[in-house]
Amino acid sequence: MNEITHRQMRNESGEVLRRVASGETILVTNSGQPAAIISPPPSDMLSFLSAQGQLREALDSPATLRSVKRKKSTKTTAEIVADIQGRW
Repeated sequence: MNEITHRQMRNESGEVLRRVASGETILVTNSGQPAAIISPPPSDMLSFLSAQGQLREALDSPATLRSVKRKKSTKTTAEIVADIQGRW
């Protein structure tokens, strides 16, 4: 992993982002201490979020949503949003 200083990151941000976009992971230091790691985003965002504990697996299959009966609303979308926002 390559290392750059906070100042380099600030002054050369365009170049740093190009390097990261090409697949490089960079350690950013501040006063010689590690401050951040900049890396390309994962190709599978759902797996990444799950590994970070930021994704909750569905309790049921999405196919069960097909059994939900649809109803026609008597209100417009604007009225529904206003109601949710407490403007009624």
